[in-house]
Amino acid sequence: MQNPVASKAAVPAQLAGMVVNCVAYHRNGTRIGDISLDAISDVLEEPDTFVWVGLHEPDEPLLEKLQEEFDLHDLAIEDAHHAHQRTKIEAYGDSLFIVVQTAQLVSGKLAFGETHIFLGARYLVTVRHGASLSYAPARRSCENSPDLLAHGPSYGLYGVLDFIVDNLLPIVRDFREELQELEQDIFAETFKRETVKRLYHMQRDLMTLRLAVAPLQDIISQLVRMHPNLISDDLRAYFRDVYDHVFRANESVSAMREMLNAAISVNLSLVSFGQNEVMKKLAGWAAMLAAPTLLTSWYGMNFQHMPELDKPWAYPTMIVAMVVVVGGIYTWLRRVRWL
Repeated sequence: MQNPVASKAAVPAQLAGMVVNCVAYHRNGTRIGDISLDAISDVLEEPDTFVWVGLHEPDEPLLEKLQEEFDLHDLAIEDAHHAHQRTKIEAYGDSLFIVVQTAQLVSGKLAFGETHIFLGARYLVTVRHGASLSYAPARRSCENSPDLLAHGPSYGLYGVLDFIVDNLLPIVRDFREELQELEQDIFAETFKRETVKRLYHMQRDLMTLRLAVAPLQDIISQLVRMHPNLISDDLRAYFRDVYDHVFRANESVSAMREMLNAAISVNLSLVSFGQNEVMKKLAGWAAMLAAPTLLTSWYGMNFQHMPELDKPWAYPTMIVAMVVVVGGIYTWLRRVRWL
């Protein structure tokens, strides 16, 4: 057979942005080299080889080409073409189709994407949509351990999943640091609308992040316990390690959500408390003004027998009485801390 690596064609210009990598490997874990899509079937004719393909937002003709090369299921190809799938794992015959949600900080804002993974006994295909880092570091890490890569595409799957999960923990750490920066604004005496907005946006992003992380536990658990035809027993310990990382990430996200809920509640409680204090002071001043208003309003009535009309000391007495009443109200309000 003609060497598929030596005869590979250059990636067409229209596919250059969609085909990130297409690499063939020996069964012993060593790299054969980059190959073209048309050479995949030639490589798979050799009994001791497997292929790892990385795609980024491929179009429908490209996915149909991969379906032809790897004999992928129609439903899996349909899901891979249309993004916004839920996190899941599906078995189609002797292959697996896995959907994983990814997260990435882009310009200080959290963006989400998806990775669709096709796993077979002799191939691994990753399809990235939306915000997702390149899996080139995961590929290099796997290639640096040929003794483990000799287990086949399943070790590449471990490398990709471990890379995805490890990138989630720094995001949670950034949320924790941002929340610490907001503590001064949360406990400030003055209300800031921007603080509540930031807390709400953090809460919304963490909710979406939790929906991405939590289902990963079930997927990794299946890979640890099931699919012996694709996952060797020697690799199950590595998938258990990924499960531990996912569990820790999920616990961190849950803890952050509780902290945010508490921060929002505390902020709203402090705002309500401040408003109550203002209302108490206004009510106290209103009570002090009500006493002289009540007394002076009597003299606005149109009748003849008013005490101060024929007694010179009546008017000063009324003034002293008003001062005493207002002073008494003021003293009492100060004692009960309304003023």
